Amino acid sequence: MEKILEVKNLHVSFDTFGGEVKAIRGVNFDLKKGETLAIVGESGSGKSVTTKTIMRLLPKNNSKIKNGEILFEGKDLTKLSESEMQKIRGKDISMIFQDPMTSLNPTMTVGKQIMEGIIKHQNASKSAAKAKAIDLLDLVGIPMPEERFKQYPHQFSGGMRQRVVIAISLACNPKVLIADEPTTALDVTIQAQILDLMKDLQQKIDTSIIFITHDLGVVANVADRVAVMYGGQIIEMGTVDEIFYNPQHPYTWGLISSMPDLELGDEAELYAIPGTPPDLTDPPIGDAFAVRNEFAMQIDMEMEPPMFQISKTHFAKTWLLHENAPQVEPPLAVQRRRRHMPNNFDKPVMIKDGE
Repeated sequence: MEKILEVKNLHVSFDTFGGEVKAIRGVNFDLKKGETLAIVGESGSGKSVTTKTIMRLLPKNNSKIKNGEILFEGKDLTKLSESEMQKIRGKDISMIFQDPMTSLNPTMTVGKQIMEGIIKHQNASKSAAKAKAIDLLDLVGIPMPEERFKQYPHQFSGGMRQRVVIAISLACNPKVLIADEPTTALDVTIQAQILDLMKDLQQKIDTSIIFITHDLGVVANVADRVAVMYGGQIIEMGTVDEIFYNPQHPYTWGLISSMPDLELGDEAELYAIPGTPPDLTDPPIGDAFAVRNEFAMQIDMEMEPPMFQISKTHFAKTWLLHENAPQVEPPLAVQRRRRHMPNNFDKPVMIKDGE
């Protein structure tokens, strides 16, 4: 499948009163045409900074891309001027933000807000832009779109406002859609509706999606691949089945174990990952997760692990995958998932260099 976006060795820092925060430390991933890549991790792991760097929306006064490339259709976005980025932002790469109320202008009707991007990027007439805006409101499931077109954001519920934000992001048929925790501010029922809507829209408009969330459970029915972030790095990446049924990194084990399991009922005991994420003004020398990892070895404190390859699509950054590492049993929740692997999922075997 053809790659539409590639992030290579990305390093991003922020200058603060407490020192330089090394927020992104060597992130690598790609996005293929038509796929959904979910990026998951705790708050502060670097998910939103990564995607805002792609959009070039970081504050100019204290942020800096220190190294790396962001290749979109062969162009390095880190090298483009602001005027050049404005031609891409909103047109080719669009973003859905977490809180719809802060994303919408309360003084403008939702129809005009949808029309803005259509007129700017597609040189459409006002009548054509209005017709498309009404079609988009209908596409995202807003009833009576002609009437709703004339209304203001405060006249919509939270779920409907998020649908309007999605309509705005789709106005120019973007090739890449970034959804930054688009369901966090919504209740569980509306959350499920928005997730179903995004899956349906992806099939209709054939766009590629980067889905950001701190909740691993949300991505199970949405994503094709999952990247797990911790301490400003991607520490595991694989298909949804590989991450959910055969996770390899202890941090991913913790995320899996912290998900409620309705099948276990009262027997289920939720796991809490001990400790707190690392201080990125002074990143750890070895494995960033080592001090919270009950399986940590001495080497974890002294040397950063490489990215080990488990299969052609599955990678994990942990010394536990080294051939000389001791065999450890993951938490019970992870063991149980491995026992319930889908029939069509073959457990990967470690691929050594050169194979």
